[in-house]
Amino acid sequence: MGRQAGQGALFSSAMESGPILSLELEQAALRAVRKAYGEFNDTYFGAKLRWPVLRWSDSIGHFGRYSSEDRSLELARSLLVEHGWGVLLEVLKHEMAHQFVFEVLAVEEPPHGPSFQRVCRERGIDGHGSGLPRAQSQAPETIRMLERVAKLLALAQSSNQHEAEAATAAAQRLMLKYNIEAATEPVSGYVHRHLGAPTGRVNEAGRTLANILTEHFFVQGLWVPVWQPFAGKRGSIFEICGTPENVEMAEYAHAFLSHSAEQLWRAHKRDNGLPGNGDRQRYVAGVMAGFLDKLNGQKEKHREEGLVWLGDVELRSFFKRRYPRVRMAYYGGNAASESFSSGRQAGRSLVLHRGVQAGPSGGPKLLRGRS
Repeated sequence: MGRQAGQGALFSSAMESGPILSLELEQAALRAVRKAYGEFNDTYFGAKLRWPVLRWSDSIGHFGRYSSEDRSLELARSLLVEHGWGVLLEVLKHEMAHQFVFEVLAVEEPPHGPSFQRVCRERGIDGHGSGLPRAQSQAPETIRMLERVAKLLALAQSSNQHEAEAATAAAQRLMLKYNIEAATEPVSGYVHRHLGAPTGRVNEAGRTLANILTEHFFVQGLWVPVWQPFAGKRGSIFEICGTPENVEMAEYAHAFLSHSAEQLWRAHKRDNGLPGNGDRQRYVAGVMAGFLDKLNGQKEKHREEGLVWLGDVELRSFFKRRYPRVRMAYYGGNAASESFSSGRQAGRSLVLHRGVQAGPSGGPKLLRGRS
């Protein structure tokens, strides 16, 4: 195998440079990359990769590149400051797959040939040779499904509570039937996505919201560690995996519920003359718990109708390949409080409906589609 064949360049880029980190923060981020490299080497590649020279690149021609000539692996600075840590790690894993094919398999193939694609597929790594590693599906069935759900959620904006509840329930039932029927069809591919902003400590509201998505929106997810380049410290963020249409819907629900819970808290604080935000976390956790109660009730009704979701075996397999060493953690709930109970009551009355395009108010984006 020639030396050039062992090189992999990922994701052509024509972007101009964005914000600039201080040298100290940039070095701290590179140490975090080294740590991630060591963990990925153990988890995905059996600790068979030899440590390359890791460095940042100012190239606008690619986002990542592994070079067999000098055994270096470089990542674009634009990934660090513009695209988020999750995207950076996907590029890192992609380049490590190139290194694995060159050093361990030693096959004579083009950089993105069959062996490379197999290595990526077996490990849940994005194997595309261009574009950012955030897969977006524009399949006709995906667009049609999202359009139908979006129309039902638009009806859920009705001022008539009964009509609004009925439209939301219809949207949930449509998604359930769609996934039950789709379980017998081959899936073209799964995608993954980080939701929200990194947090230092996952609170009860965040855990309950994660439970809502994994229990009722046909995705799998977990909290993953990320590096916050501008803060110079670690954090956590929730990642979901699923079909493109389910990930799209779950992302929308996450944004809608996060935004709505904050709005409900501000109204509760105003109406009750509360002076500060001391009870905010308990109230927001209550909102999430109340909305989960509501969805659980609807799930029971669907079960009585014979609509039972047994899960997606292929998604579980994809998730296992992507995270072969998942550790489960269990947490106790909030102690009963007046704020939590008030939030729970408000959450049980919350209606998931079509949002508006994000703007200065920070509202959730429109559910994507052609509507």
